[in-house]
Amino acid sequence: MPSIQGSFSGKITKQSAMPLTDQPNHEMSIAEISGTQKSADPLWDDSKITYWGVTDLLNGQGSQHGYYNNVHGDKGRDWGTFEGKVTAAGGAVTVEGTYKFSGGDGEFRGLTGGGKFKTVLKSETELECSWEGNYELAKAQTH
Repeated sequence: MPSIQGSFSGKITKQSAMPLTDQPNHEMSIAEISGTQKSADPLWDDSKITYWGVTDLLNGQGSQHGYYNNVHGDKGRDWGTFEGKVTAAGGAVTVEGTYKFSGGDGEFRGLTGGGKFKTVLKSETELECSWEGNYELAKAQTH
């Protein structure tokens, strides 16, 4: 399986949060984030990512899980799931976790693999994400 790594700067395009009343300092939120990937791998470089995350925080700690979609222009797209641990301390929010490819179309049909990611919130609406992992395309699996 080829190794990949990359990053993107993302903007929160939609967001909604709700305080929960079951215990103090408990909040759930959902957000949509979009950005453009940067990677040495030409299959991922300049792809457009959108992801949707559901965050559950209690006293600044918690979890995030969701779905992502990468559009690679006329080459197709890939999509998958992710989950991570959220840490919010001193105004800094980070999410570290894993992602897994669920599928793809075009050149990405039959895509498998996954890896690790880390996002850091830079402002109320911007974040930086770095990621690494492995993938295999269906055409490589048939050889």
